[in-house]
Amino acid sequence: MRAIQGALIVASLFQIIIGFFGFWRIFARFLSPLSAVPLVTLTGLGLFVFGFPRLADCVEIGLPALAILVILSQYIPQRMKSRGVDRFAIIVSIGIVWAFAEILTAAGAYKNRSPKTQLSCRTDRSGLIGAAPWIRVPYPFQWGSPSFNADDAFVMIAASLVAIVESTGTFIAASRFSSATPIPPSVLSRGIGWLGIGTLLDGFFGTVTGSTVENAGLLGLTRVGSRRVVQISAGFMFFFSILGKFGAVLASIPLPIIAAIYCVLLAYVASVGLGFLQFCNLNSYRTMFILGFSLFMGLSVPQYFNEYLLPSGHGPVHTSSTAFNNIVLVIFSSPATVAIIVAYFFDFTLSRGHTSTRRDSGRHWWEKFRNFNQDIRSEEFYSLPFNLNRFFPSV
Repeated sequence: MRAIQGALIVASLFQIIIGFFGFWRIFARFLSPLSAVPLVTLTGLGLFVFGFPRLADCVEIGLPALAILVILSQYIPQRMKSRGVDRFAIIVSIGIVWAFAEILTAAGAYKNRSPKTQLSCRTDRSGLIGAAPWIRVPYPFQWGSPSFNADDAFVMIAASLVAIVESTGTFIAASRFSSATPIPPSVLSRGIGWLGIGTLLDGFFGTVTGSTVENAGLLGLTRVGSRRVVQISAGFMFFFSILGKFGAVLASIPLPIIAAIYCVLLAYVASVGLGFLQFCNLNSYRTMFILGFSLFMGLSVPQYFNEYLLPSGHGPVHTSSTAFNNIVLVIFSSPATVAIIVAYFFDFTLSRGHTSTRRDSGRHWWEKFRNFNQDIRSEEFYSLPFNLNRFFPSV
């Protein structure tokens, strides 16, 4: 735990430098809608292992959760002609299926089942609620003073780079769901810097994992794009984090229910990536090659690394340096990272001097948003603190 804390602190400094010093802005300036398609699409589709495969661990709970969520978020609002129902679809779906899982557990439906099934289906599988304290205030370095190791730090830096890439895709998806203008590179780089601040706090408080972004799909599902809503929600999370019993109750939710929610939320994120195709020239063979090759390699390369890892216990790169092996494994096991490497390289180098390349990639749609003060709408969306409510009158 102390080694992970130290590695997270070092990795957070890497994210802070990359973000606040503007290095990620250089990358974002050359990002086009064409290269954003595989990045954002595989940010959602790349996490498919947390979707139906985990849902199928307990089909009698996961499948009803998925069906109820789809009905409440897609069909009921159309019938009722109200947008308020879909905003509470996740809460209502979890409540209904969670109660159903509690009934099955109390009735003894899983007493003679395999340990794997009991772990996935039971709501009392580990005694979380009974063992959790009522009040527990988190404090820095609760596991002791962090220890720093160069190999661990470099591996965590590689993981933080993957988090930067995937978070970039999520930022783009969130701005699209919020009906915002394309993110100026300076704003995107600043967001990565704040991601590093979150990772630094994770290292201080010993959360084991670093910060990343997974909730962009909520914007698409709920149609709520107000930053004030996010800030108030964060306040609630700060408050409830000190209530140990409350956190234990949430942790007792069977994982197949969470997987059912991911099936919908991650699908929303992937759909944003496909939506950027409208800015690209799909009649161009250059465009078709870059799209198809980057998407295929983004799914194929991580699959190769994962299949190699399972039987052998190590990745295909197996040198005397364990840290180097793990760095390569971490980077090339991320579908979004592999996809953006391929798409960014070919979009930047293939037929660069051709007159139609800029329009085929859709760069002309984003050029006026490259500088923050070049379009007044950028200032409206990204500088004022709570102004998004003007664009969402129902919020």
